[in-house]
Amino acid sequence: MRKRNFIQSSVLTLAAALSFTAISSTTALAADPPFPTKSVRILVGFAPGGSADKLSRALSQKLSERWGQTVVVENISGAGGTLAVAAAARAAPDGYTLLLSGTGNVLSALHHKDLPHNTIKDFTGVVKAAISPQLIAVSPKLGVKTFQEYVALLKKRPGQVTIGLPDGIGGLQHLAHEIISKQVGASPNYIPYPGGGPATLDVLGGHIDGQYITLAAVTDHVRSGKLIGLGVSTATRSPALPDVPTIAESGVPGYVVDTWQGFVAPKGTSKAVIDKLNRDINSVLQQPEVRTQLEGFGFTVVSNSKPAEVDQALRDEFDRYNKILAETGIKLK
Repeated sequence: MRKRNFIQSSVLTLAAALSFTAISSTTALAADPPFPTKSVRILVGFAPGGSADKLSRALSQKLSERWGQTVVVENISGAGGTLAVAAAARAAPDGYTLLLSGTGNVLSALHHKDLPHNTIKDFTGVVKAAISPQLIAVSPKLGVKTFQEYVALLKKRPGQVTIGLPDGIGGLQHLAHEIISKQVGASPNYIPYPGGGPATLDVLGGHIDGQYITLAAVTDHVRSGKLIGLGVSTATRSPALPDVPTIAESGVPGYVVDTWQGFVAPKGTSKAVIDKLNRDINSVLQQPEVRTQLEGFGFTVVSNSKPAEVDQALRDEFDRYNKILAETGIKLK
């Protein structure tokens, strides 16, 4: 009798153990889904060659290696990045389509309030990847070497100095330069572009005088002397170009325009997939060779951001720039 009870007890214990193991395995699978099982797209709202493109391609290669799946960067440029936003919003909420988002997309949402899709309402945050200064960079042929000389030339030739805007009329760089223009009392002739790559080519080719651009897009050209960096938009100088002063220290006190870039996914993407994307992209960002590459471009890599931080950053930026527009009276349309 005792032997039978022992056997029954052992069977029950084994059954309980197997049941617990099954539950634990199910929980693990739910927390870390078998993702991805096919190629992943990263949509970038600007032309190849700019900072958004450089960031996305640097990460796509490493993510492809990590996942054993192809990660494709698709550039859908035009309309201040809103074409890519619309394409991403229409995609299935399964994690296989990501949008390179950030400060620039917030300005697009403010500028195009009548569009059916925008980065604030229709997406959920994945990861904040990098922070980067903006930079006023001009052709050596313009004949100016400092921000002060640039301002003097704007005043001498009002509306004649041609400055490219990689995110187009109404975008972040337009607003950022207009803040300067209001303070110094002189404006350039703005030339809109669908991204940093085409704008840079036109400066290098002598078709326009300069550009207001994300620093990471043109570090090599400034280092080589093909472009002259006049001023960075952040409160402190960039380690990537330490000899380029800030705009604030060059004559526009208190001037700071911080920008960041990261990734979002269509709203409705499961938390399990979002969490896995967050963990994997953060892991790639912390790889020494990736950090070195991105910091060499001029990015500051963000460490271990959470999805909720991206959502909050987008809301904060929306409120911040909405307030700036109201206070300055700058019209972007």
